[in-house]
Amino acid sequence: MSKQERWSKLLELLAVEGKLDVEEAAEELTVSPATIRRDLDELAGQQLLVRTRGGAVAQGVSYELPLRYKSARRASEKQRIAHAVADLLGVGDVIGLNGGTTTTEVARALVLRTGGPGAERRQSASGPHYTVVTNALNIAGELAVRPQFKIVATGGVARPQTFELVGPLTEGVLRQVVLDVAVLGVDGVDPDFGVMTHHEDEASVSRLFAERARKVILATDSTKMGKRAFARICGLDRIDVIVTDSGIAPDVASSLADSGIEVITV
Repeated sequence: MSKQERWSKLLELLAVEGKLDVEEAAEELTVSPATIRRDLDELAGQQLLVRTRGGAVAQGVSYELPLRYKSARRASEKQRIAHAVADLLGVGDVIGLNGGTTTTEVARALVLRTGGPGAERRQSASGPHYTVVTNALNIAGELAVRPQFKIVATGGVARPQTFELVGPLTEGVLRQVVLDVAVLGVDGVDPDFGVMTHHEDEASVSRLFAERARKVILATDSTKMGKRAFARICGLDRIDVIVTDSGIAPDVASSLADSGIEVITV
């Protein structure tokens, strides 16, 4: 198990339990207690948790999310997708992130990249590692305390079900920015109708993210492929890359590739 995999698992356990014990975590991950202590020290240095005698406790708004949200976002497929998306993002990029469990994982993957092995090589000569523009309250809250990130929160009316800001205030901010990359989580990808989500107000915000970006990446698990949802975001012609898990049907992947979309499976 790599360091990033251990870190992700430790944060998953912390999200569910609210605290960690070194000995119990070592048994769970099948590593030595010394390894867990080093991991917790490094995660504390990234302000992802607070060290205690013999373990750690949760820190930050990310651990105060409803349990349904926390438990869903740590699915192994979404973790792998998130790390693959992070590999596509360059130091200094202006990145748009809409709300959702998968884009939350992308934000966490970026945090781990700024503090893990090789971080010095990725360090920008001046300024933050990344500028993140987001309408997701939880993503903004997680990243705002980290000096490696410049965070632009859109403003707007909060949807309690998804922690996303929507409405005219949100759209007004997005119309004033230019993005290098938009990373979108979605609820459906259909070859005829394009990219979709369940709510029309969220769809309009995600559409603006796509319009303001030079490159658009979909970060979504394979269960969304071939599915339709209520509100259309954009056509597939606006999508450059889809990062998904290996459960995607071969004919669907082939059809997307024929449309000129790069499909990355993890």
